[in-house]
Amino acid sequence: MDRMHQRKLYDVKAPNASTALINGRSSNVLNWDDVRFSWAYPLYKNMLANFWTPFEINMTHDAKQFPSLTEGEQEAFKKIIGLLAFLDSIQTDYTLRVADYLTDSSMAALMSVLSFQEVVHNQSYSYVLSSIVPKATQDEIYEYWKHDPVLRERNEFIVNGYEDFVTDPTPETLAKSIVYDVILEGLNFYSGFAFFYNLARHQKMVSTSTMINYINRDEQLHVYYFTNLYKELLKENPELDTEELKQFVEEAFMKATDLEIEWFRYIIGNKLDGIDPEEMESYLKFMANKRIKQLGYEAIYPDHRTNTMRWIKAYEDVNAAKSDFFEQKSRQYAKVSSDNGFDEL
Repeated sequence: MDRMHQRKLYDVKAPNASTALINGRSSNVLNWDDVRFSWAYPLYKNMLANFWTPFEINMTHDAKQFPSLTEGEQEAFKKIIGLLAFLDSIQTDYTLRVADYLTDSSMAALMSVLSFQEVVHNQSYSYVLSSIVPKATQDEIYEYWKHDPVLRERNEFIVNGYEDFVTDPTPETLAKSIVYDVILEGLNFYSGFAFFYNLARHQKMVSTSTMINYINRDEQLHVYYFTNLYKELLKENPELDTEELKQFVEEAFMKATDLEIEWFRYIIGNKLDGIDPEEMESYLKFMANKRIKQLGYEAIYPDHRTNTMRWIKAYEDVNAAKSDFFEQKSRQYAKVSSDNGFDEL
């Protein structure tokens, strides 16, 4: 398949609204009242509404509490932060590279905001670590991804998919890289998020949980963006929408789910109060179903259409009010209902 061409800096003979998502024409002048995709501006406003910085969160209590965590909790805490730092670092670079090939200026603008948010996420990990552990330990945590074999295998599954696009930017490699992106932002973070939320519901490291919630909210919008991007790409390039691509998506999600479960068993397993391994594995399969359906395909785990970790809804709710978190108090949540759409597929 032919390589894609990069977006021009400007084109005086092209319309402001692009003629195509990729390999099209656009003046590259952004006018939000004249864009190709109706969902772009509402998403932009939602992304701006989520704006936050790590410095808004007081880490004093977490710094005092971290030494009192169990050895297993401390080890999981450090390795999960190390994982997140690696993935968001790669994500920042990947998104900027994708933006170069998006003809549509609104799509490129959204990607720029998304990339900025990934930088903020990375800053937040540094901010958390600098608050609770000495510099030497921070440096060690940021080296985990190089030496831990389980973490390395998990990360390289995603990175290799990104590399295929970077070295050979075609519509097909772009589509497949978007699938890896949805896996990264919509599945790979979720056992780690659950770990921090479980600490918070036991009144441990609540400030870190607040930070993770903000990141979680951003990532949900990122998944929405990339799944829309994927569907628009296939709509404009129907030759991509093949049985082979569908099989690739299903196999990629199954492999990613297996790797995520392996990572969970390795880093958390049955060592922590409040997280049942079987429930977590079912939850991860539920999330894989949720993400693959967002891409436009059928569930790959028919027996896992229900969220087995219903308590987590209160923590990862994208509409959670900021004031609750800034107060850093024990929160009381409404009971999750069975008909709110979150817990069923």
